[in-house]
Amino acid sequence: MAIGERDLMGGFAKGLKVLEAFGPERQRLSITEAAETSGLDRATARRCLLTLAELGYADYDGKFFSLTPKILRIGHAWLSATPLPVLLQPHLDQLSERVGHSASASILDNSEIVYVARASQKRVMSINLMPGSRLPAYSASMGRVLLAALTDAEVELILSASTLKAHTPRTLTDPGLLKAEISRVREQGYAVIDQELEIGLCSIAVPIRNDRGRVLAAVNVGAPAAVLPAAELAAHCLPAMLDLQARLKPLLP
Repeated sequence: MAIGERDLMGGFAKGLKVLEAFGPERQRLSITEAAETSGLDRATARRCLLTLAELGYADYDGKFFSLTPKILRIGHAWLSATPLPVLLQPHLDQLSERVGHSASASILDNSEIVYVARASQKRVMSINLMPGSRLPAYSASMGRVLLAALTDAEVELILSASTLKAHTPRTLTDPGLLKAEISRVREQGYAVIDQELEIGLCSIAVPIRNDRGRVLAAVNVGAPAAVLPAAELAAHCLPAMLDLQARLKPLLP
């Protein structure tokens, strides 16, 4: 369905841009910072922030704005409306118990993955991952699995729109090497990350398809590299992950 410009609400779109300016590293923003991050002029960013504060979605201390827990209502509406997290959670719990490490599920949102379910054995990353958490797709095992489900042209667009920074000395940031790795993931059916997101963490991911072959999500297992090195992940985790993959296939829409 084609949507004309007259059908769009410009103010609403600008408000969403300001909301997206907040993040793990930008939890408190001044008007100037919000304008710079969102790409809006200062006056527009100010009106959006003051509106969010008036409606209870943000706190304002006279200089900085920060989001309030009320903002979770927006994300919760999606989580409660889609069956995917509910379908995945018990299978993730079983997978985590079987392999003895944390398991997660995510979907692709442009150049990032969004966690939709998680079964945690113990914390292995310095950041606290939970449903709604985001990571860059290019450097995450689930991200590479989800990118592998796309065409080469789509992968090119996403990598071009991504800020390819090195989280650790092991992170792949060269676009050519990343495209080659994504092609390899596409061929072998799973992705392994060896301390590219964080030193000491490795992970393995597989795609989750419905019975028509469409990739709807990805599931991974993360483990401390000192306990389960990347070279041993496939032997230890892949059989259980492929079992989960097969069980979910007929259940997904």
